[in-house]
Amino acid sequence: MAVARRRRIAWGLRGVALVALLTYLVGRHAARSGGLVELELWFHRPVLLAGSAVALVLISVVVELEFRTPESQIGLAGGLVALVFLGVPLALSTLVTADEGVETRREAAPDHPERVLVFANVADSIDPVYRVELLTGSDWSARHWSLGPWVDGKGLVRAEWSGADRITVTLEKEVRVFTVDEDGRPGGPSVTPRQR
Repeated sequence: MAVARRRRIAWGLRGVALVALLTYLVGRHAARSGGLVELELWFHRPVLLAGSAVALVLISVVVELEFRTPESQIGLAGGLVALVFLGVPLALSTLVTADEGVETRREAAPDHPERVLVFANVADSIDPVYRVELLTGSDWSARHWSLGPWVDGKGLVRAEWSGADRITVTLEKEVRVFTVDEDGRPGGPSVTPRQR
């Protein structure tokens, strides 16, 4: 009876781990260019969700196995203490320092308020690295399209709307012009050398 009960609990924990892992995969898919913004914000938490999946699988193994000797119980306790003291702070730190970056500026398109250029500082250092994205749509249908990351002062001069459906990104050595389709998707850039 006790063995069957432990086995059911262990497989229940593994099922919850699978749900956490699948949830993270949905968030990872939404984090790509063209993904849904809300799904990325809610579910792209690799340490929290994938780490929880790993922890739940380990706990399910502990629940399913029987540790009768004192040495195995001490080893199990040491492993669980290490998991708690290392895993929990790491998971909480991802909630505080998520990789979305600090949004520095938003600029709506002329004649299209549902299209917004977003500038975010995504650097983990002193020198700013700006990610420029085009957000289209609103609420749960909002999508983000990456136009690229650039280092301030070493590449990016400015990025701005140059028309209702055109985005101009001026770099030190070139100018990239993105044309936005009717559905809000940016096309590949046309690149020309910058005239100084």
